[in-house]
Parts: sequence; C-alpha cells; structure tokens
Amino acid sequence: MENKLIEEFNQMSSKLLKSYETLNKIDTVDIATTPKTAVYQEDKLTLYRYDRDKDASYKTPVLIVYALVNTYKMLDLQPDRSYIKNLLGAGLDVYLIDWGFPSKGDRYLSMDDYVNGYINNCVDFIRKKNRVEKINILSICQGGTLSVIYASLYPNKVKNLVTHVTPVDFSTNDGLLFRWSRDMDFDLLVEGNHGLIPGDFLNQGFDMLKPMMKVQKQQALTNSLDDKDKLLNFLRMEKWISESPDQAGECFRQFMKDLYQQNKLVKGELEVGGKRVNLKHLTSPLLNIYATEDHLVPPAATIPLNDHVGSTDKELYSFKGGHIGVFVGGKSQKELAPAVTAWLKKRDA
Repeated sequence: MENKLIEEFNQMSSKLLKSYETLNKIDTVDIATTPKTAVYQEDKLTLYRYDRDKDASYKTPVLIVYALVNTYKMLDLQPDRSYIKNLLGAGLDVYLIDWGFPSKGDRYLSMDDYVNGYINNCVDFIRKKNRVEKINILSICQGGTLSVIYASLYPNKVKNLVTHVTPVDFSTNDGLLFRWSRDMDFDLLVEGNHGLIPGDFLNQGFDMLKPMMKVQKQQALTNSLDDKDKLLNFLRMEKWISESPDQAGECFRQFMKDLYQQNKLVKGELEVGGKRVNLKHLTSPLLNIYATEDHLVPPAATIPLNDHVGSTDKELYSFKGGHIGVFVGGKSQKELAPAVTAWLKKRDA
C-alpha cells in the first residue's frame, strides 16, 4: 500500500512538472482568428463580413445572429473546429453580428431595439450591399428566438432561416432553467442589478444546472496538463466563457417574463415594438436544428417551432450532442456544417 502511494505521488509530481513546462510554452490563447472586416456599426453593435479569397459561390448572403449571452467566438473557437470556416469553405458569403458589451447606458434597450432596430438595420445593410431582396439568416440559441420573431415580422426580407438550439415553446418541464424561471422575480432581479444583468451571474446560473459538469471538466484538465494541444483546447473554451457580456436589463426582463414565464410567442400573444408576432407569417424555408442532449435548450422547447410556423418547406434536424457540441465538436465539423450548407444550396436559386 505504501509503495503504491509513493508511486502515485511520483507520477503526479512528474505530471505537474510537465504541466509547468507545457504552460511555459503557451504565450497566448487566441480564439476567433478567421479574418473578417467590420462593415457596419451602431451603438455597441458591429457587423462583420468574413474575408474571402474568391467570390462566394452562393447567390444569397447569410447573416449569423448569435445569442445576447456569451459571444459569437464559440463559432470560431479554433482553426480546426470552426463552424464559420466551414461555412466559408462551402462558398457562403458570411456576415455576423457582434453585439458587443452593453453598459449602464444600454439598460433600457428592449426586444424592440434588438429586433426592429439592430437586426433589421443589419439585414437592410446586407440587402443593399449585396443587391438582393432577401438574405439567409443562420441563428443560434436566444439569437434564434429573436430571428424567429424577426422572420415573422419581416417575411419579405428572409429567404431561408436556419435555427440552432433555439427555444420557442417555453411550456416544457424539461431542464431546470425552464422550471426555475417560472418562479423568479425578474423585475426585482433587473432593478437589484441597476438595470444590467452581469454576465458572470448568468454563467454561475448555467453552472448550477449541471454542477458535476464543472467538476468533470476540472478532472479532465488535470489529465491533460502535460498535453499542449489538449490544454490549449481547454484554455480556448475557458477564454470564451470568461468573455461574457452583461445583459441589457429591459430586454432581459421582457425575454424572461414574456417568453419563459408566459410563453407568449407560441400563444400568438407576443408584441414587439407594438407589432403582434404571428408565427404563421414566418413563411420562409426553415431548417430547425436541435441537440438531443441539450440541458440548456431541451428538444421539447425547440421541436414545436415547425408546428407553429407558416412555412411549407420546413425540416427538423436532430444532432446527437449537447448545446455547445453542436458547434465545437468534431462531429459537428464533419456532419452538421455540411448538412446546413447543402440545405441552403438547394434553396439558393
């Protein structure tokens, strides 16, 4: 027994020494390195267009609308696991909204500002720039919900809509986030934080949904400290998580009360900027992607979208994985990105 303990101690000491050497070899941790150019700015928002060596082979440009939580950089975490690089490689002309980092002056931004203001202004910029009547929208999580609302209000501007892990039906009891949200006082939460919901607060809440996941992650780190590539993978993900923007309180309040608590979107009761949102007005072709193991946006919150929209060309895509794995997993690079680009290609006439 004593000999075994000594052996384990020596192994751990050797691993720690190697990890020290490995860390010394890492100068910087870079994410979101795919070249892009800022083409439009408004308040904290920046609209990027990704650089291409040659003209796009698709006629219709695509706008990526990410969630307000965390940042778009998860889509371009590292060169060999970049959803954006896959889209570019397939021949798409890719634009992306970077929401920036809201400050106290943005506390009164509402869903109206984000949907009828920012998203609509970016769409109009791209339509004018590319000389097209309609564009494709590729949306993620909460950004998908905002895009569904947008496509319902502006069907004449959206050619095709792709949603990834997008919550629309908030009546499900699957997932702690949906159950917890029903009993929370979001007015008190917003006012108690002086109109700005801290990004760190949201990340802590997400960690509580699956507390053992963080423990398992730390254990995995211990086993990879002496492997530079594995360590860099871990550090890239941690860097992305640490860059969590605060949330404009008014938009957060509306999103949580109108959707999570009252489920107004699928009931046909949601109003944004004085306009009633009717999902039957969403008539563009729809590719609705859900993750089978998603604990943040369970399939039961995503799948019903296809039953509520007015689209006649609509498809459900089941991805075997979790909320983040949809974009950064090896399977995603080989399977999902090619499926999305092929779906868009068929509808690019």
